[in-house]
Amino acid sequence: MADDERLKEAMTRLLGIMASLRDPEHGCPWDRRQDFATIVPHTLEEAYEVADAIERGDYEQLRGELGDLLFQVVFYARLGEEEGRFSFTEIAEGLAEKLQRRHPHVRFPDRGAEITGVGEDEVHRNWERIKHEERASRAGEEGHHSVLDDIPLALPALARARKLQRRAANTGFDWTDAAGVLEKVDEEIAELREVTAAGGDPDALEDELGDLLFTCVNLSRHLGVDAETALRRANRKFEARFRWLERELRKTGHDHERVDADRLEALWERAKQALAGAGESPSGENPGA
Repeated sequence: MADDERLKEAMTRLLGIMASLRDPEHGCPWDRRQDFATIVPHTLEEAYEVADAIERGDYEQLRGELGDLLFQVVFYARLGEEEGRFSFTEIAEGLAEKLQRRHPHVRFPDRGAEITGVGEDEVHRNWERIKHEERASRAGEEGHHSVLDDIPLALPALARARKLQRRAANTGFDWTDAAGVLEKVDEEIAELREVTAAGGDPDALEDELGDLLFTCVNLSRHLGVDAETALRRANRKFEARFRWLERELRKTGHDHERVDADRLEALWERAKQALAGAGESPSGENPGA
């Protein structure tokens, strides 16, 4: 069977299964009970599981996780079709048209390239210009417009901070280099110290700590580092070291709740040395032993 026929058959089967799951009489009770809002937590979970499989390099699991994520799209499409809002076909058609519109430098099978010989910087500028025109077009219908429009409130805070900063930077509202952002980090730390020394009013602490985190995201952007990825890496590193510390304590019949701070600090330094360069896997195995 040709690949395109196989793809068509697989998608037709998948859409048919979704229709059966939502059948009012013979479908699955759980699937019939769902609506757009109730599926959102599952969609977010599936997206994070995709990211987790990629970070662990588990491509066999990634295939399954991508299938689970695709199922979320199919589920939303079925709900949209039932309510007369949109269908899976319309979703795919809209996506195809948008991708072609935003890549005028690419020669697609059904149309030629509108511009040729462009570099990556110009590709980025064209991409942002086209997205800006799309937002302006929508704003004309709704009566308002901001470069910060359509940045979802539901995004994780680190990802939303980065998007807000990038949109603002596209208008010229940005530091010229990372050095200026580092100075801002120092300034925010100083302000946080002042609030802490003054007694630590909860609202003020939250405000100043939020400013510091926001500035750290800006710093990561200027350094070419994704803040979410960096924090996930730090989480894995901490987890690996703490698990190593726990195993060492168990060898001597102790646990961390009954060991003094100096002993814990010494073990922590040993954990850092033992796991250095070993991938710092958070699994039960100790790669540095």
